[in-house]
Amino acid sequence: MFLRDFRMHKNNTLRFGNSSYFFYVLFLLVLSSMPVSAEQKKTMGNWDIHYIVIPTTFLTPEVARANNIQRSKYNALVNISVLDKRTKEAQEVTVSGNARNLIGNNRTLDFKQVKEGQAIYYLATVNFDDKDTMRFSVDINQDNVSQQLVFQQRMYAD
Repeated sequence: MFLRDFRMHKNNTLRFGNSSYFFYVLFLLVLSSMPVSAEQKKTMGNWDIHYIVIPTTFLTPEVARANNIQRSKYNALVNISVLDKRTKEAQEVTVSGNARNLIGNNRTLDFKQVKEGQAIYYLATVNFDDKDTMRFSVDINQDNVSQQLVFQQRMYAD
């Protein structure tokens, strides 16, 4: 069904006939192509928190424009998804955070919520220098429940 709308273009960008499935397909592709040890999911309290950081050059110009994301080899997209651990339903939460490189330069992450059917994603962009190691600290809140997701990733300019 919607997978027929997905194809890899000759310049290594993702193309979609219908971009409304973009983040769902991206999420599935990443999870299915990664070894189990690199799943990038943490269970915290009653939540399964999925996260990924990818270069914005992986996005087609059309998808980036539709989501107000600036494509650049020095920009990355941070994608956070929060699911109820038991029901697997997407959760509406408040997400904020920052990314800091190893020499202490701090960048605030300004997350925006994106709803695609039943899925809810929280997206932010961050700029980086080639081969930076970024330490991400993401605060996730819902009513009186708070969790802090902490991870680091080495960044490469394409």
